Amino acid sequence: MKNDENNIDSQSLINNWQQVSEQMSQACDKVERQTKDVVLLAVSKTKPAEMIATLAQQGQVHFGENYLQEAVEKITSLKAQHDCTTIIWHYIGSIQRNKTRDIAEHFDWVQTVERDIIAKRLNDQRPADMSPLNVLIQLNIDNETSKSGCLPEQLPDLIKAIKDYERLQLRGLMIIPAKADTDAFARTKQLFDEIKQRHPELSGWDTLSMGMSGDMTEAIANGSTMVRVGTAIFGARNQL
Repeated sequence: MKNDENNIDSQSLINNWQQVSEQMSQACDKVERQTKDVVLLAVSKTKPAEMIATLAQQGQVHFGENYLQEAVEKITSLKAQHDCTTIIWHYIGSIQRNKTRDIAEHFDWVQTVERDIIAKRLNDQRPADMSPLNVLIQLNIDNETSKSGCLPEQLPDLIKAIKDYERLQLRGLMIIPAKADTDAFARTKQLFDEIKQRHPELSGWDTLSMGMSGDMTEAIANGSTMVRVGTAIFGARNQL
């Protein structure tokens, strides 16, 4: 399985995945958390469907995709494979208005909702025969102009809007902190807990997506329930 010079062989892929899983387990042990309480999201953008299938056969369930057209092609091709029927797909890229229908029709989770207009379109376009779409609000915790995301002061209004959409299930927050920020994880966890306390009606509010290859240990120590790991598993990103 080497159809691109940046794609690693199957055994190396499996070894990488096992090493990341072990790192997560050790990070949980260090802060006395249960390993089962932190989900590994394998970020498979630009990587071929064969690599996803290899990890699915090993028991990896959650996969994250950034590029919609590429993702839809992979989702469609893998649906027919017996070992891939349990895959849960997360959209973690930026969302344009003209892309919401495909996202609503193909994904199980969306981690990058930052505006009500996008949430409303996802709700309206989610097929009635599918379960509600799990949604995370992308939070721009450090107010960086180069990054997408809802600002902390905008959260109350966005939560109020999303929680009433019948075809969406609001699950929590996602962040990509500034590299120099050492307390973004702790501040986000505090916000997450405050929202949970303030909104007992949010029965599904249980997910804090933060931490990637280089900082997942710190994120887990600060309460992350989902880490997004790409390069450490799949190797260098392919050029589209």
